[in-house]
Parts: sequence; structure tokens; C-alpha cells
Amino acid sequence: MGRYELVKRIIRLIAPLLLVLPGAQSALAADADVIVYGATPGGFCAAIAAAREGASVILIEPTDHIGAMNTGGLSHCDSNQMVRSTLMGLFHEWHTRVVKDYTDRGLKAPYDPAVKDQARWVFEPHVAMRVTKKMLDEAKVKVLIGERLKSITKDGKRIASLVTKNETFTAKVFVDGTYEGDLMAAAGVDWTIGREGRAEYDEPLAGKRYPKQKMNINGFDDDGKLLPLVTTDNAGPDEKGDSNIMTFSFRLCLTADPKNRVAMPKPDKYDPARFEIVRRFLKGGGKADQVGFDLYPMPGDKFDGNNSIGRQFSIGLVGGCNDWHKADEAGRKAIWEAHKQYTLEFYHFLTTDPAVPAEVSKKYARLGLCKDEFANYDHFSPALYVRESRRMKGLYVISQKDILDTPKKDDPIAISSFPIDSHDCQRIALKGGGVINEGTIFPVRKKDPQQGYAYHVPYRSVLPKPEQCVNLLVPVALSCTHVGISSLRIEGAWMVIGQGAGVAAALAAKEGVAVQDLPYAKLQKQLLAQGQVLELPPQEKINKK
Repeated sequence: MGRYELVKRIIRLIAPLLLVLPGAQSALAADADVIVYGATPGGFCAAIAAAREGASVILIEPTDHIGAMNTGGLSHCDSNQMVRSTLMGLFHEWHTRVVKDYTDRGLKAPYDPAVKDQARWVFEPHVAMRVTKKMLDEAKVKVLIGERLKSITKDGKRIASLVTKNETFTAKVFVDGTYEGDLMAAAGVDWTIGREGRAEYDEPLAGKRYPKQKMNINGFDDDGKLLPLVTTDNAGPDEKGDSNIMTFSFRLCLTADPKNRVAMPKPDKYDPARFEIVRRFLKGGGKADQVGFDLYPMPGDKFDGNNSIGRQFSIGLVGGCNDWHKADEAGRKAIWEAHKQYTLEFYHFLTTDPAVPAEVSKKYARLGLCKDEFANYDHFSPALYVRESRRMKGLYVISQKDILDTPKKDDPIAISSFPIDSHDCQRIALKGGGVINEGTIFPVRKKDPQQGYAYHVPYRSVLPKPEQCVNLLVPVALSCTHVGISSLRIEGAWMVIGQGAGVAAALAAKEGVAVQDLPYAKLQKQLLAQGQVLELPPQEKINKK
């Protein structure tokens, strides 16, 4: 009997005894071939893919919401900026099923998944949730919600068990499907946060970025202190990295239809002084269209409201997310609430403050939340848009050169193609005068069509170093730089990468080998059988500007 089987037997033996111990209440044990922690799009696709390979699979979600951003309001699929012919497998199936959900009810198809053009693919959150749950159910994936990681145990280099408040889980192979890399970090795998300097991976797009126009306003109050919503007066050297990550926000599901509109909640303790910096910008001649957020039309007479990468002020709380990765459950709840409060305050400012031009106020004031969406959450999405968090330092680190210079790899599990694209990371009050948003990388992509460049996602990029863990795959918080995640961070990419990791997890569990020792030829065969595209399309000249 191997040490892994011995650990499993011990856990099974002691778990029933825990039921009678004071304070233990409902300690249970659960076992599977593959356990996926985190029901993000990358996570649920990993679970479905592993199950379709014959593995028994448990999908554990720490919150009570399955699907993260796919079902949480990100209803304008970002694949319109990707090479859609490379996005097949579960990505294509999921989006095809979304369309079928509409047509089966006699409604117009919101898009045609067979046409691989740059048209916008849009859908309603409740439809996305229905499709996701059905696919998980059909694959016989056991889904558990509200089970947050408490600790893990390791047997040498293997994760032996994953412990939550209520249960202890054992598996042959684990997949970290979280945006934050929580399981990866708990397993002692190397990771990083923030931005690299330009020299670390020879990335011209790394370090500080200043593509936005400086605002000719004072970022300090009368006492010389930073105004609210300004994060610093010292960004550091341009070529150096730091611990900042791109802003988080919510994707707002909105409507102007009076029959389905719910009034936007009023913020708690609204303080007009919080928006003095925006007021100064508008009064100083700043363009009105530089304040607000993007609205993407979608079925059901609704809109997907998104933080605007190009505006000076939008619904992203710049600087508010930097501690998210290390916060505990209570800390993340507080950060979530802070982002919701800011969103409601910003909307209130837009629609009521006299400094905001009337045409801008009217544009947003007609909108409210949707009565038929997120009913269990007072119609406000429970999913905070975590664009970036921890990133593993694994067997291979995807950097700028892999996207723009050397896209072909010998061990691809998926193809990604979203532009390199980062939202703001800081808002700086300049000591010489002025305020500037820093960290934006405007989309690095083709001009016609406006899509990113296709590149391989190597199997090595989802693998920890073997001396750290041999039964874990990390398809979401995968091994890449900040510039790398600026392209990889899209749900469509995470879906196909997650599928690749799920197939690998099932095969490694079946073969009884370390994930690093799985023969790539076997993995490639099953990836192709599941409809994954692994051959790069013809490459065009790279526009690096």
C-alpha cells in the first residue's frame, strides 16, 4: 500500500469519529479522482473535461455562486477580439448551448457561433447560469458550494487532502480553478503578485505605463494631502515593477425597461467629497465622455456595464484590489463591499452631481438593475471581476515574447489570442502638477480585424515545479507575467486552458503519474478528441505599438 492510499484510508477511518466530537458538527470525508477548487469558467471547464475522460470529479466553490464572471454579468463575450476559429472545445459548446437556450424558447438567436467573425456574442446572466449547471449535471460532476479552503495536507510532494470548514476531501489530482491561486498558494507552490520590471523578462510593456493623457488638475487638497480616489504621489521608476495589479470592478446587468427595472440602490453614507477629483476634472474642461462606463447591448433589452479602459474615471476602484489575494474570507468580503459601495457612489455622483453634464446624467439615470437577474442578491451581481491576482511561477512563464515573438510551443494545451490589454493600476498626483492614470496597456492587436495574435499556451505553464507539487494543475492563476496575464485574463482563454488542464488531470489520475510526467502525446490525443484546437493559424506581422 502506497503512502497516498494509506493517508486516504486514515482520513476515511477518522472522519466518522469526528462527527461525535464536541464542536466537530458535520466533519465529513469525500474522495474523487479529480478535485477542482474554484468554479470559475476555467474551473468548471476543467471539471467537465475531466469528467468526460471518465474521472470522478468534485467541483468545490468557496462562494455560493457557480460560474464566476461567465454567469456574473460579463455578458459581452470578449472573444470578439480573439481568433474565434481557435476557440473550440467546451468554449464553443457552451456558447452554442447558450444560443440553443434562446431558440428553444422561440427567441431570436443572439449570435451565430458557427460564424467565427468579430461580431459581439452576448447573453443574459441567468441563461449562462442555466447552461453551466446543465453541463455540469450532464457530466455528473459533484458540485459543492460554500466550501472555502481552510487548509491542506501534503504527503511529500503530493496534496493528500483539502480541508474546508465542513469536509475533508481527498483526490489523486487537484486543479486550482480560482482567480486567486488559493489552492496553489496553500500547497507551497511559488507565486508572484503585481508587475515585473522591464528587465526581468525583457518585456518592453512591463514596468510603469502612461498612455493616458495627463489631467491638468491638482490632486491634493488644501492641506497637501492626496484627494480621495488618488492612490499615490510617487509611482516609482518607470522601468521597475511593483505590487500593483489592474483594477477590479463589477459587470453591471442593467435595463431601461420600466417593467423590468429595479432602482439602483442608494449608497450608504454617500460623501460628495470623495469625487472632488472628478469634479475638478469636469470643471477644468475635461471631456464629459471621459467620465462614465461602457454599455454593451444584450438580449432582454439589457446592458452589460463595464469599467472603461479608456476613460479617466469609471466604475473600477483603482488601487482597491491590491490586498485581495492575501485577505481572508472576512477581508475579501470587506473589499467586495468597498467595491460595491464605490460603484453605487459613482453611479449616484454621475446621476445627481451638478458638475456632471446633463447629457451624461440622463444617459445613466434611465438605467436600473434587472428584476429578473440575481434575485437572490438584490439584483446586484455577487461576482467581483477579479482581472488579475496571484500568478504561479511554474515550469514555464508566459511573457510578452511568447505572445508577440515566439508563439509556437511543443506542448500546447490551448490557444489564446486576446490582445495584451491592462486596465489602470494607479492614479498618481504629480508633484509638479496634474494627475495621471498609470498602468493602462491599450490593446496590442491587429488593426484589421481588431483581434489579438494567436499563441500557444504550453502545458508547462499550468504545472508547478515538480519539487513543490506533483498532483496539482493551475489553469487560471497560471504561470505568466503581468504582461502575460493582460492577454490571458479573459474568460474565453481560461475556458480552453481549463479544459486542457482537466483532461490532463484525468489522465494523470488514471495513469497514476505525476502531472509533470504525463506523456504529452497522450494528452494531445485526448485534447484533440475533445475538440480542442492546437494548431496555430497563419501568423501576420505583429503590430507592437
